[in-house]
Formats: sequence, structure tokens, C-alpha cells
Amino acid sequence: QVQLVESGGGLVQAGGFLRLSCQASGRTFSGYVMGWFRQAPGKEREFVAAIRWSGGSTYYADSVEGRFTISRDSAKSTVYLQMNTLRPEDTAVYYCAADSRSFSGTYSYTGAYDYWGQGTQVTVSS
Repeated sequence: QVQLVESGGGLVQAGGFLRLSCQASGRTFSGYVMGWFRQAPGKEREFVAAIRWSGGSTYYADSVEGRFTISRDSAKSTVYLQMNTLRPEDTAVYYCAADSRSFSGTYSYTGAYDYWGQGTQVTVSS
């Protein structure tokens, strides 16, 4: 059974940084696409970043391009989201997700992902 456990959230001032971690377990994730999404109060869950476990291709939402970096450590089965130059509008619950089918071009769609973590809160104060 696949389990995704996020950690690393917290409260930070605008301009600061955080690194989120997603510990994945339950199977081998080669061939998967791993994604980070976020959901702010009253808003829909939105795509943040994704990475192909094999090959390491990365994808970003326009709103975080150049500030956030997604990476993975295969030995630790962990996906990271380094978030720099944080803004108040980055405040949200951040979710890790895994897509076992990894069809081309679907990485930004919530429906493409089979498994989700419980989320970790990120709050950026102004």
C-alpha cells in the first residue's frame, strides 16, 4: 500500500524559505510522476510542481517558477520541494501526490494522481 507522508511545513515571514519533504513508501516509484499541490482556504487545489521519478524531468506552475525547486532522492524514496522567496499568497496546505500512470501532459491535473498525502500547512506572514 502506497503511503505518502509530508513534513516541513510551518510559519515563515515573507521572503523566507522552507523545504517540504514527502516520504514515499509501499512500492518502487520508478515510472511514477510525483507532484506537489496546494490548497488555500476557500480555493480549489492547484498544481505547484511535479517530477518524473525516472529521468528527473520537472514541471512548475507559473506562479512558483524560479522560486520553488522540486527534487527527489531515490535512495531515500523522498521528494522535496524547496520553496524560496515565499510570499503571503503561498499560504496553503501543501499535498504530495503520486501518479502511477504518468501519461504525458497530465502532471498538473489532480485527477491524474492515484495517491495523496495528508498535507502540511505552510503559512507565510507579511
